[in-house]
Amino acid sequence: MSRFDALYSHYLVPQNLFSSVCLVENLILEVLLANLFVCKSERVTEISIGIIGNLACHEVPMKHIILTKGLIEIIVDKLFVDDPQCLCETCRLLTVGLQSGESITWAEALQSEYILCQILWIAENTLNLQLLEKSIGLILAILESQQKVVDALLPPMMKLGLANILISLLTFEISKLMSERIPERYSILDLILRAIEALSVMDDHSQEICSSTELFQLICDLVKFPDKVEVGNCCVTAAVLIANMFSDVADHASKLSQDLCLLGGLLDLFPFASDDVEARNALWNVIARILVRIRETELSPSSVHHYVSVLVRKLDLIEDELLNQQVEPGHEQENLSFPGSTANARNTSLNLLFVILRTRFDDLGRIISILNQWTAAKENVESNGNAEVPVSETDTIFEGAAPADAVLYLLILRSYI
Repeated sequence: MSRFDALYSHYLVPQNLFSSVCLVENLILEVLLANLFVCKSERVTEISIGIIGNLACHEVPMKHIILTKGLIEIIVDKLFVDDPQCLCETCRLLTVGLQSGESITWAEALQSEYILCQILWIAENTLNLQLLEKSIGLILAILESQQKVVDALLPPMMKLGLANILISLLTFEISKLMSERIPERYSILDLILRAIEALSVMDDHSQEICSSTELFQLICDLVKFPDKVEVGNCCVTAAVLIANMFSDVADHASKLSQDLCLLGGLLDLFPFASDDVEARNALWNVIARILVRIRETELSPSSVHHYVSVLVRKLDLIEDELLNQQVEPGHEQENLSFPGSTANARNTSLNLLFVILRTRFDDLGRIISILNQWTAAKENVESNGNAEVPVSETDTIFEGAAPADAVLYLLILRSYI
């Protein structure tokens, strides 16, 4: 093992605050800065930036990094090296910087359009999965940073095509997910969705995201993905994004009222959002906006049956969601948002307690209305001696009971909310 490899092994492990401060006080930053200036070895560059990245995780060493003249500038300059591992460590360090209390200083070093263009180019063109993950993580850190950072960096990034790049990356990742299962790509898909979600709630930039029919179709396809076990969090983020897009573009909801696969996919997501009140609220919001557009008096018996089949198959999920989730006390009701309204979903999330209760109540009423229509249609057909209405699926689920029992069951569940 070389002397520098020994240094790497010792210092690249997670450092506690005391040892990090000791390193800084012993001029480790000056040594690393000199290495970055004069050394041509990509391996040494990677290790040097990696050590700085570990030191940057602590507040005191971070302040020393900021005060070391020329260090941030040469770190940013390493975005232009032609080595994936060096780029990974550089993106990681920049991400840590943007997530720290010194984020404005780091943002100032990145605000050149030339540098931002390079970050986007790396994300759009790299074939290295680790680098792709780190570069998208850097973009997400910019979007989730404090407002001054967002105001400084996001407008030029949007001008450089950030929205289209993210949608293009999402298209590729979803196509990969549908055709082959590569676990290493799941975290990349999650980061892309989180970045798009962050954009979708920014007032000055949301329209470009929310008006994209290509994006809307992509996230609907993801929600309908049958095997959600390994990508459940991604699907939940997609559902939250659908709710955000509904708020900006009301026409999206009308396109989904006949999409039973999507309705079933949304109900499937509640177990994956069990610890996220805002995500569950977004799920109910989307479901409500879909159900409120169903005109049960205009449905044929066959159509009503298909809706009921989906709802009955998901009764266990509905029950678990209504019975097992404890709503946190203390939330006040302010600007309320009801199913079918055009109020912004972001305002809805500020009123979690009341909105969740009210939305669930209205949703169940809508479900019960559809179930009653199914029962009426079945009785009408049976009285005419017509056996064309398919009932075996729901009858099997309820062990021969009529869907009216499902109505009663849901009415009982209503008493718990």
